[in-house]
Amino acid sequence: MQIFLNGEACEVEANSTLLTLVLSLGADPRGIAIERNLEIVPKSEHASTILQPDDHLEIVQFVGGG
Repeated sequence: MQIFLNGEACEVEANSTLLTLVLSLGADPRGIAIERNLEIVPKSEHASTILQPDDHLEIVQFVGGG
């Protein structure tokens, strides 16, 4: 199934969740924010939000520093 991740087409398995996508990218789910179809998805919903064909996702990772 095709989705769009940070502006690029991406293939994912059907019934994938936001959390499984984040983990497959090797990102730490504690340090990211996800926008799905122009709406922020709360972290509490990442494991239960199932991706749909043509979803548009923006994933940003927080970076610490000083």
